[in-house]
Amino acid sequence: MSRNNFITAIDIGTENTKILVVEKTIEGEDLKVVYFVKEKTFGVRKGIIISPEDVSEILQKCLLEIDEKIGQKIESACVSVNGSHLFSLSSRGTIAVSRADKKISEDDMQRALQAAKTFSLFSNREIIEASPKNFIIDGEQIVKDPLGLDGVRLEAETLVLGGFSPYLKNVTQSVLGSGLHISDMIPCPVADARALLTPRQKELGVAVLDIGAGATGLAIYEEGSLVHLSVLPVGSNNITNDIAIGLTIDADVAEKIKKEYGSCSSTASKKIKVEIGESEALTFSHKALSKIISARVSEIFREVQKELKKVALVQNLPAGIVITGGGAKIPRILELAKKEFKLPCKLGKPSGFIGLDEDPSLSTVCGLALLEADMTDGENSSCPENEVIKNLWFKIKKMLKALIP
Repeated sequence: MSRNNFITAIDIGTENTKILVVEKTIEGEDLKVVYFVKEKTFGVRKGIIISPEDVSEILQKCLLEIDEKIGQKIESACVSVNGSHLFSLSSRGTIAVSRADKKISEDDMQRALQAAKTFSLFSNREIIEASPKNFIIDGEQIVKDPLGLDGVRLEAETLVLGGFSPYLKNVTQSVLGSGLHISDMIPCPVADARALLTPRQKELGVAVLDIGAGATGLAIYEEGSLVHLSVLPVGSNNITNDIAIGLTIDADVAEKIKKEYGSCSSTASKKIKVEIGESEALTFSHKALSKIISARVSEIFREVQKELKKVALVQNLPAGIVITGGGAKIPRILELAKKEFKLPCKLGKPSGFIGLDEDPSLSTVCGLALLEADMTDGENSSCPENEVIKNLWFKIKKMLKALIP
C-alpha cells in the first residue's frame, strides 16, 4: 500500500491528543483504520496550544509509534484548531459579469469570491478558511452554482472563519516541529459536523455541539451552509472542578467520581461511599452530585443559547442539536438539553470507520479524516454529471484558501 493512500488526522485536545491513520476501502464508502493512538496532552489550555514544544514532543512520540507499527513514515496530516479565539463572520463581494453575452463564467465566480474576502480584520487576526455559501444574480436570484446562467451583476456570499494569529501559529509550530507538513487546518466544530451531520439535517437547520474537556464548540447550519461558528472557553473539566470544590476532594478523585457516578439528573438520595485514600472514604448522595453537574451543564447550554440568538435561530432548528465530545457521555445529558433548548437533541457518534469504536470523543478526529478524504475525492474525480457541483465547490474552496494571506 502506497503511503499516498493513507489519510492522517490529528486532533490536539486539552486532555488528549488523538492521531488517526486510515485508508479507503475498495468499495470507497467506509474508511479502514490503519492505526489509532491517543496520548495525554501537555501544553494545551482550553483548546489553545500554549506550549508548542510540549505538543511537538507528544506528536513525535505518537508518530514514532505509528511509523513502527505501519512500516511507513507519515509525512502530512489534517490538523484541528480550537479555542475561544476562533470566530466567524459573513462577507459579500459584488462584480459585473464580464462576458458580452452575460453568461456567468468561472472567472466571474472567482472574482466575486475574491471581492468577498477583501476586508480588513482587527490586529493579530487572520483568516483560516472562507466557505462559499451562495451566489446572488442581479440582486434577486440566489443559487449555489451560477455557472452558465444569465446575469449582469454577480454577488458572492461567504462565511469567513478565522482566529488569533499567535494561537494559529502555535498550532503550525507544534506540527512542523514534529516533522510533519500540514495538509489542512480545520476548526473543530467544522470537523465534528462532517463526521455527524447529514445533508438533510444541514438543509433543515441543525447545530452540532461538542463538549470537550477544556472548550465547547458550536457549528450551526441552515439551508445546507455553515452560518455560524463559535467556541466557548468552558468544558467538562469545569464540571470536574465543580465536583472537587463541592465535595472538597482532589481533582483526580473528582474526575473518577464524575465518570463512575455522574449524571445530569437524579432524584435518588442514596448515599455513595468512595475510597479516596488508604484509610479515608468519602460519602455523598447521588442527588447532590447530579445537582453540581447539572448546574454547570445548564450554564454551558445557556451560553450556547446566546450564540443561537446571534443568528436568530433559537428554537428554530428543525433538525435540532447534535451533542458530541467527551462531555456528551454524561448520563441523562440529552434530557437536560431538551429541557433547556426546547429542541430535538441527540447524541452524535461518528460512524463509517472500520476498526474504530463509535465514540463521541472521536468525532473531531474522524471528521478531519473524512474532510481530507473528501478533498482527495474532489481532486481525483473524473467529474461524472452528478459530481460536477460538488467538485466545483472543492475547486472554489481551494482557490479561496490560496487567496487567504
